[in-house]
Formats: sequence, C-alpha cells, structure tokens
Amino acid sequence: MKKEIDKRKLSSAEREELLHTLQVRFEKHRERHGDIAWEDVYVKLQANEDKLWSLYQMEVTGGEPDVVSYDDETGEYIFFDCCAESPKGRRSICYDREALEARKANKPETSAMDMAKEMGIEILTEEEYRKLQKLGQFDLKTSSWVKTPDNIRKLGGAIFCDRRYDTVFTYHNGADAYYGARGFRGSLRV
Repeated sequence: MKKEIDKRKLSSAEREELLHTLQVRFEKHRERHGDIAWEDVYVKLQANEDKLWSLYQMEVTGGEPDVVSYDDETGEYIFFDCCAESPKGRRSICYDREALEARKANKPETSAMDMAKEMGIEILTEEEYRKLQKLGQFDLKTSSWVKTPDNIRKLGGAIFCDRRYDTVFTYHNGADAYYGARGFRGSLRV
C-alpha cells in the first residue's frame, strides 16, 4: 500500500484493502484486545471515513495499527502502532516544529509532532508506550519519540523510549536530534 499523506479520502479499493488488513491483524493478535469483537470495530470504522484515512496513513508508513483497548466512557476503540520496530516511514525526524526550525544544518524532512498532526493521530505518551509493551516486545532495535512533558520541552529536551534487556527504558535527547533508528508510534481513537 503506497499513498501520499496529503490525500484525505480513500478510494473504495484502498478502503477495502485497509479493512481486510486490519481484520486479519485483529484476528491474528487476539491477545491485544481481549473480548472486543471485530464486528463492533468494523461498524465504527465504516462510520468514520476520516479515521479510516488516518489508519491508512498509519499503515502505509509501517505502523501496523491494531486495536489495543476500548474506552467505556467515550465509546471509542483505541488503535496503537503495533509494528515490531518504530515505523520505517516515520524515522529520521526530530521531535517538533520548534526543534526542526532551530537546526542550522542537516535538517530532517519533518518532525514527529508535525507528522502525527498531518496524519490525524496522536503521538504515544510514555504511559501508553509502557501499556503497548505489556502487549508484546516492541522496539528491540529502534526507539520511539513519546509525548514530552512541557517542563522538559521548554528546556530544549524531548524523551523517547525503547525496550532493551527485557526492560522498557525512557531516555532524553535534545528535541532537534534525529537518528535513522528513531521514529514515533501513534494512537488513534475511533
């Protein structure tokens, strides 16, 4: 599946391919969603074209989105990027627009926060990242930017996480840093 991020409507073929991909992944990884039924998720997806577009962006950038929970208060299904390593189509980016503009040389194409906004998703928080890691082992070779608290960001930093030695670690870096093995994971509520 290849798609430009600025196209906001899926063709019927793209829509059907995405729904099929999501259903296969959902059924293959039952451990991620407990007693949630695919039929209920499917009904929500059919009624939310904009959310399908965002899920498609998650998919085409390598995120492998899957349902990880249901919010009883809002009635929303929550999708996280569940790819083994940080999504390939979202690596080599700094943390946010401010960091991108502060770089004097060798600027990356974009930032994690800008890309997430463009895709219509949220970057995972550290708490969500740790929740994801309870569903499997992710980022054994890569790392992922996570939502940085304002007090850290105001001082020029940003945080990222990974999993090494069977432990989830949270680290810091300058927000303008970027590496080929660091991207970001997103979430979407439908």
